[in-house]
Amino acid sequence: MEKTQTFWQWFQDHNEQLVMLNDLGEQERTALEEALQQQLTLYCDGLTYEMGAPTANGRTLTFTAEGDTDLFRYVVELVDNAPDLDWWEFVAFKQPMGTELKVRFDRYTFETRKMYFEQLECAEEPDMLGLRIAVEGSKPDDEDFQVGVYVTLEALLGEFDCATLLGYVETVPLPAEPFKSGFQELDELPKFVEWFKQKRDE
Repeated sequence: MEKTQTFWQWFQDHNEQLVMLNDLGEQERTALEEALQQQLTLYCDGLTYEMGAPTANGRTLTFTAEGDTDLFRYVVELVDNAPDLDWWEFVAFKQPMGTELKVRFDRYTFETRKMYFEQLECAEEPDMLGLRIAVEGSKPDDEDFQVGVYVTLEALLGEFDCATLLGYVETVPLPAEPFKSGFQELDELPKFVEWFKQKRDE
């Protein structure tokens, strides 16, 4: 708890500068962003943050463990103890970004409307969801491609569900007729995941 208080005290001490972040010079802005990350690392090594664009209602600061479930409790603790500050909304974990997404990772671009999924059984972990993702130009041996698919799934489902529900993911080339091959549109995955969670918890 002491480390949590130390982080938030630093944040409050620099709140005015952080609110005006976009008005700072590039050098000063970069130094402040790096200092924020340094303070976050001192609280818990492995956590990072994402700062949303300013809006009329303020700005969102999202804390993420980058899918490392061992660190999830530190994210929750940090946000649960956040001060009530004008302009800021503090969020635990990367949130779902909606559907019909276009996600760029490394040299690849993934469009969810052109991707499909089917459920796979996780025999060793029945409470986890296995997925087969059909995507044009699938490269099963290319690590960057596989990570890009996972990043796309995280954008659809959010960090928490992606890390705690997905037990296995594999990619395959896109069939000529995906629906006849048993696939569903990837944009339907968030609804499917909600159904899966309800069924699991019955």
